[in-house]
Amino acid sequence: MAKNGDSKRVLERLQVPAGKKVKLSDYSTSWEHPEKLTINGLELIKENSRDILEDTIKDLSEVQELLWAQNSYSILVVLQGMDAAGKDGIIKQVMSGINPQGCRVNGFKIPSSEELDHDFMWRCYKVFPERGMISIFNRSYYEDVLAVKVHPELLLNQHLPQEDAGKDVWEVRYHSINEFERHIARNGTKVLKFFLYISKEEQKKRFLERMENPEKTWKFSPSDVIERQFWDQYIKAYEDALSATSTDWAPWYVIPSDHKWLARSLVAYVLTSTIESLNLSFPPPSEEYLKAIEEAKKKLDQEQGK
Repeated sequence: MAKNGDSKRVLERLQVPAGKKVKLSDYSTSWEHPEKLTINGLELIKENSRDILEDTIKDLSEVQELLWAQNSYSILVVLQGMDAAGKDGIIKQVMSGINPQGCRVNGFKIPSSEELDHDFMWRCYKVFPERGMISIFNRSYYEDVLAVKVHPELLLNQHLPQEDAGKDVWEVRYHSINEFERHIARNGTKVLKFFLYISKEEQKKRFLERMENPEKTWKFSPSDVIERQFWDQYIKAYEDALSATSTDWAPWYVIPSDHKWLARSLVAYVLTSTIESLNLSFPPPSEEYLKAIEEAKKKLDQEQGK
């Protein structure tokens, strides 16, 4: 399990403090730092990455079982980032040790006409996690203060009343997000939001790899290069969103993502540490249940005697 000292120092490096004005230039996409940090006693360097990820996935599997058994809390994981930032790889690798019965993955792409006829969070409401579950959002309701903010013409498709489509629409949406996340947090859902912070140079490298590798070409869309032209606008939109919506009850974590091994290890560690902090335990059996077990044992013993 995660060591408390390790956990605190790693989380402090990644978490956006509530109320902080975020400048992403203050964060690294690759983790250069003079201070050595460890996870489960192993220094966070590439040579240890396989062992760190394997150990953390094992820990995650154990705490997930507790989460499922106690059935009091749920976990919502929000993954946001530029194209090719590594969201799919994190889902595939980090969640590889989780019991599929206790985990659900939802991806949110261009909204349908039905979804556009509802408020911007509606399509996410029905797939928020029930107690005992981990839900992972590959993109989320945050797209409506990110992509839509970069392309405000998309607001026209949302059929908003004129008085609700003014210049303060973003502040109103930040407020709605904060209040909704506060509501579900009060009711037992831990909200973890990860911004996978990739450099423009690394994104270009990954795009070219997808174009040139026949096994990865399917991942590439020409529209990705078009969106890349809005890089600076997206960075500003992320800075605004992280500044406005990183709260004590639903924090943002800026995950350096130029190195896939690093991003996967850090997301797994934050998730595992968060569940561990809930101090979960297996529910004790009731007296009635213990009596039922004794009766069942007697019946099995009688079968054996026959």
